[in-house]
Amino acid sequence: MTSETGKFPRTRMRRMRRDDFSRRLMRETRLTADDLIQPVFVMEGKNRSEPIPSMPGISRVTPDLLLKQAEKLLKLGVPAIALFPVVPASKKDTKAKEAYNPKGLVPHTVSTLKKKFPELGVITDIALDPYTSHGQDGLIDGTGYVLNDATVTVLVRQALSHAEAGADVVAPSDMMDGRIGAIRDALEKAGHVHTRILAYAAKYASNFYGPFRDAVGSAANLGQGNKYSYQMDPANANEALREVALDIEEGADMVMVKPGMPYLDIVRSVKDRFGVPTFVYQVSGEYAMLMAAAKNGWLDERACMLESLLCIKRAGADAILTYFAERAAGWLKEGAR
Repeated sequence: MTSETGKFPRTRMRRMRRDDFSRRLMRETRLTADDLIQPVFVMEGKNRSEPIPSMPGISRVTPDLLLKQAEKLLKLGVPAIALFPVVPASKKDTKAKEAYNPKGLVPHTVSTLKKKFPELGVITDIALDPYTSHGQDGLIDGTGYVLNDATVTVLVRQALSHAEAGADVVAPSDMMDGRIGAIRDALEKAGHVHTRILAYAAKYASNFYGPFRDAVGSAANLGQGNKYSYQMDPANANEALREVALDIEEGADMVMVKPGMPYLDIVRSVKDRFGVPTFVYQVSGEYAMLMAAAKNGWLDERACMLESLLCIKRAGADAILTYFAERAAGWLKEGAR
């Protein structure tokens, strides 16, 4: 590094920062709509929308209204959405049977979306917490411990039901051991050779998920419970690299780090070590904090939101799941004109 730089005043780093044109010429990272994925919350019914108090600007919507949002996202250049279901309490149980119902909310929504907008990428969440009466991501034993292998069996059935409905990407977010390999083998056997797997490979037991759990209705079911026995300890970095390596070996096409900004060191390490498509989830808590500060006039919403996304991409993300996707794509389009 020292051989490439001179001493002051021959080298003045501010020279290239002086004007907009030179700043643009040396800009290392660029954010576009191609980098964004919009998470959406879908619920049963027709022509209904329910604002989520802890996530200003985000609502639960029925499939018919989701079609309108999908059309807008496509026009803005957003390549994909990630579906998260809001399941009625009457359809939740300890075995998560609704998770693999071929006529359930997610398969119905997937087929509706793909029929209307075949070019839109549809990513589905493979996890059981929206479907369990206890709010955990898997089946539990008498002590409340989440059973790994029994849960994987259900996750495979869920992934197959989504693939058969037309999902482009299934995204296991449960953090069970071995589930990527089991899902990949099942997809291959069933002939779904083009269905991609986005593995939530390094998903931490974070405190930033609160608003999301409110949105899908699992917070009340989880109660005082936690997910420490399967999601990762926020203190660990090397463990994340082991998790990513295992998921790649088992057949993941893409890997995910979740949450986003508090874990950018993990993103950089994953990208440098493996060089695979690396996604980041800017989670509900990150969104809620930025929105709260913006609504109080403490931060500029547009500027801080775009900066946060740019920083995630700079750290090594190839794509970002963010609740800002629609607004960000709109602002980026305005800026390009």
